Amino acid sequence: MDPARRRATYEDLLQVSDLLIAEIIDGELITSPRPASPHAYAASAIMQDLGPFARRRGGGDSPGGWWILFEPELHLGADILVPDLAGWRREHLPVLENVAYFQQAPDWACEVISPSTGRLDRVRKMAIYAREQVSHLWLVEPLLYTLEVYRLEGLRWVVASTHGGAEMVRAEPFETVELDISRWWLES
Repeated sequence: MDPARRRATYEDLLQVSDLLIAEIIDGELITSPRPASPHAYAASAIMQDLGPFARRRGGGDSPGGWWILFEPELHLGADILVPDLAGWRREHLPVLENVAYFQQAPDWACEVISPSTGRLDRVRKMAIYAREQVSHLWLVEPLLYTLEVYRLEGLRWVVASTHGGAEMVRAEPFETVELDISRWWLES
C-alpha cells in the first residue's frame, strides 16, 4: 500500500455494498464481486462433502470435531479476510459464539480461486494465513478442476498434495474421509 494513502478502517468496509465481498489487507480495502457459478458451486459442494466433520461426535460413523463455516469474516491482526470456507477444530474453539466476525485464526481455510481473485488469494492472503498459523490451506480452481492442499511448517507453506479432475482423495486435514472431487465441478 502507498504510505501516503489512508489506511482503510472497518467503517470503510461496512460501507461496501452487500453485493460485493469486502476485505482489508495491509490497510487496503479490497472488493470482489460475488462469485460466478463454478466458484459458488465448488464452495457449496465442498461444504456438503465436509459435513461429516461439522457434526458432533457420536452421530454414527461421522468424524465430527470441527466448526466449518461458509465465508466467515476473519479479523486477523489489522487484516480482515473472508475465505470461502474456514474450519476450527472444536478442541481449539469449543463454543461457536454468536458473533459477526472471528478473531481466532481457523485451523483450515479454503479459497476457491476465481480469475479475478487468484493473485490476491495466492500471494497476499496465503502470507496472512501463514503469519496467523492457519495449519492447512486448500486452493481450489473450479475452472481447472484442481485442488492444492498446503500444510504449514513453521511459517512456510508446503504442498501436501495436489489433485485434479475426477480423483477420489484423502486431503489433509480431513483425510479420514475420502472425497470425490468430481462433485465439485460444474459440467462443462
